[in-house]
Amino acid sequence: MQAETTAADVVVEKEIEARPEIVFEYFVDADKMMGWFGREDELDARTGGVFGVRISDQVHALGEFVEIDRPRRVVFTFGWEGDPSNGPGKGTVEVTLTPKGDGTTVRLVHRGLSEGTQDAHRDGWQHYLDRLAIRAAGGDPGPDKNASAEM
Repeated sequence: MQAETTAADVVVEKEIEARPEIVFEYFVDADKMMGWFGREDELDARTGGVFGVRISDQVHALGEFVEIDRPRRVVFTFGWEGDPSNGPGKGTVEVTLTPKGDGTTVRLVHRGLSEGTQDAHRDGWQHYLDRLAIRAAGGDPGPDKNASAEM
């Protein structure tokens, strides 16, 4: 069940030209995820399984899967390795996939962020959902500008 959002939560929505069954796999399959988010991904898509995404040498997101409702919803904890304010397990990301015609509306809610980091996380998720929209529709989003940046 989807919780109400607060002003402290980051909410990003994106229309994707692919069915939910296709889009869902890009959140639970490491090989597919690497096409849009991260250069090394370790995913064990089961409740309590690892969620790990290395974006660059300096940037590594860690968490664990909390809920998997194929192909409608994925929930995982999320935090940055080495970041005491937004470290692993501090935040939660809820992804809801809703059919819309022949496509999908992706709604991502990131909760539990430390104060003042919402804009950076919103920009980051928008960047990655834009990349996902290209990849899930069969395209190539090209090199990730964040893969060489420190976040």
